[in-house]
Amino acid sequence: MRRRSGHFTAIFLMMLVLPVQVHASGSITGQVIDAFTKKPIKGAIVTLNNGAVQTDDNGTFTVANTATRIAVRAAGYLRTEMYSLSPQTRGPLEFKLQPFTPKALYLTFYGIGDRKLRESALKLIDETELNALVIDVKGDRGVITYKTSIPMASEIGAQKLVIVKDIKGLIKSLKERGVYTIARIVTFKDNTLGTARPDLAIKTKEGNIWRDRENLIWVDPARKEVWEYNISIAVEAARNGFDEIQFDYVRFPDRKGLAFSIQNTEENRVNAISGFLAEAKKRLAPYNVYIAADIFGYVSWNLDDTQIGQRLDRVVPYVDYISLMLYPSGFQFGIPGYRNPVAHPYEIVYLSLKKSRERTNIPSVRFRPWLQAFKDYAFDRRHFYGPEIRSQIKAAEEFGSGGWMLWNPRNVYVSDGLKRKATLSRDKIKSNASG
Repeated sequence: MRRRSGHFTAIFLMMLVLPVQVHASGSITGQVIDAFTKKPIKGAIVTLNNGAVQTDDNGTFTVANTATRIAVRAAGYLRTEMYSLSPQTRGPLEFKLQPFTPKALYLTFYGIGDRKLRESALKLIDETELNALVIDVKGDRGVITYKTSIPMASEIGAQKLVIVKDIKGLIKSLKERGVYTIARIVTFKDNTLGTARPDLAIKTKEGNIWRDRENLIWVDPARKEVWEYNISIAVEAARNGFDEIQFDYVRFPDRKGLAFSIQNTEENRVNAISGFLAEAKKRLAPYNVYIAADIFGYVSWNLDDTQIGQRLDRVVPYVDYISLMLYPSGFQFGIPGYRNPVAHPYEIVYLSLKKSRERTNIPSVRFRPWLQAFKDYAFDRRHFYGPEIRSQIKAAEEFGSGGWMLWNPRNVYVSDGLKRKATLSRDKIKSNASG
């Protein structure tokens, strides 16, 4: 989500591997460091074959000498490519990770498929600080953007509208332009699956299929068949080359009086959502892909699961990034001290992130919020132009978040509120001069 193509490709592949140090015990040791500061990176995820370990306080790790592939990722950095080990090599492993902060636009599957909208977004990426795209893989109605090999998708009608003809070619072209790619998968809001499989749909207490305010069906977050379908889509997206998998609507509906396959208690709801994410993490482990979950804004503030199964402490272990949806228009009751949230976009974003960090005790870089780039719908109908967008970005950056993402469901974005590439270059020169 900020570079030229050759430069980004070099960065993406940057991984210095010194000869492997094989101990008598049959283990391999290594260290993960920051490519610029040379400081060790604590908590980096080292993927080997089908398993993974984390680095310690010194950035070091030890793995069994049966690994044939090793890859590394850490929040705030670009992931590495896979690397094949040679049984004859000797010496320590050292991985240098390149710092990277995704700054993204969201494109629906119509947006990524429409040449005009897609090129408009890419032009902004070329000219501004933006460097990433969030792309619908499975959208709000359950349609999958591209031709998939997952049998269930064809069986339920999720392939009726294939917008992207060559997903691997698209991802390759985006990477050549230096774009970090995030696959958005709308998880439990799935009108297509719920229509084809009413047995998986959420019901009213009377046993009828429930529909939300958009007249769309949701599927039961506790059903393992629903888990399997969505995780299969995520695995395919990882294989197609996406840098990150983002699960949206990974929650229960915020509506009382509904019936699920489990008793509707907070414990059961939380177990279903965290259980799904745990299984997704396990299945995605071999691909060294980042995992994110979109989290309702008020989850930052509420002590319970907000009636939707989302509790920060139960989500954190299974994702690389927490993507809080911090649209001021979505805070209908405001937050303490700020009852008119659209008049205080900075405070909404900064204080919500701060509260989330206090609740989880994880580094700021593991939060990457969604920011509002659309007209207010809940308060005074004000437009969110450059000043409002920049205010939100400033809040996220002063907090130290691992980037940010702009949401506009119409795929319409302008440069107002974004830093231009020329400005960024001047700032970098000044920074280097002062340093």
